[in-house]
Amino acid sequence: MDSAWLTAAEGGAGYAEHLPGTRPSALHAPSAAEESATLRADSSSGLSYLWHDDLPALPPMTGARLAGLRFKRGMDILLAIVSILIFGPLFVLAAVAVKLSSKGPVFFKQQRVGHRNELFSVYKFRTMYIDRQDESGVAQTTAEDPRITAVGRLLRRTSIDEVPQIINILKGEMSFVGPRPHVPGMLAGGLPYEQLVPYYDLRHTMRPGLTGWAQANGFRGPTIDPIMARQRVDHDIAYVQNFSVWLDMHIIAKTAWREFITGTGV
Repeated sequence: MDSAWLTAAEGGAGYAEHLPGTRPSALHAPSAAEESATLRADSSSGLSYLWHDDLPALPPMTGARLAGLRFKRGMDILLAIVSILIFGPLFVLAAVAVKLSSKGPVFFKQQRVGHRNELFSVYKFRTMYIDRQDESGVAQTTAEDPRITAVGRLLRRTSIDEVPQIINILKGEMSFVGPRPHVPGMLAGGLPYEQLVPYYDLRHTMRPGLTGWAQANGFRGPTIDPIMARQRVDHDIAYVQNFSVWLDMHIIAKTAWREFITGTGV
C-alpha cells in the first residue's frame, strides 16, 4: 500500500512524520500558491475548518501550536495523577463490582490504532461476559447488547468503563482529548472506514483521546449509518485543525455533562 510524508501535528517546525499505509491523496499539504486558490471553509461540525479541493488541509505547525501541544501533554500527566488520587476509591469499587458480577478478569484489553497509525493496547473495565467478547472489536456494541453484564451496562452508561485508559494516557499512548481510537479494520456503513472516508487517517496526526469533539457532540456508539460515520470523522478533523488548550477544556466539560449525566450506555 502507498504511504505519504506529512507535516506532523505534534512535531517541530519543518518536522515530518510518516503514517504507514496512508494514501498520498488523503494527506496532501498544499503549497502557499495552492492554498490561496483552493482553500475553503466548512463549519458543519460546529468548528470552522479548511479544505483543499475535496480533502481537509493540514494544520500548520506554528510556535503557538507546538507550545500548546507540549502544555497539553503536561496537563495530561497532571490530570491523570490527580484523577487517580481523587477517584481511586471509586475505581476500586468498580473493579470489585466487575469481578463479583461475572467470571473473568477485571480489565479488558484491545488493539487500537493510535498516533501515527501505530497500534497499541487500550484498557477498559470488562463490561461483557467473558465467553461473548469480541476481542477484534469489529462486532460493534448496540444499545441492548445481550453480551453486556448488568454491572457493565451501568459502567457504560456512566462511561466509567473507560477510566482505565488513564494508564494509556500516562504511557503517552493517549490524551484526555483527541479523536477516539478505533480498532484496526473498523467498519463504517458496512465498509472499512478508510474506504468510506478517504482522509480518515488524518485523525491519527494527533494522539487519540479519552473523549473528543465528536463524542462531545453526541457521535458515539455504532457506526452503521455512513452519513453519521463520515460526520464523526469530520468532527475529528475539525478538532485537529482547531486544537487549543481552551477547546480541550470545553470538550472535557461538555463530555462530562453528556456522558456522566445523560449518557446512553452504548
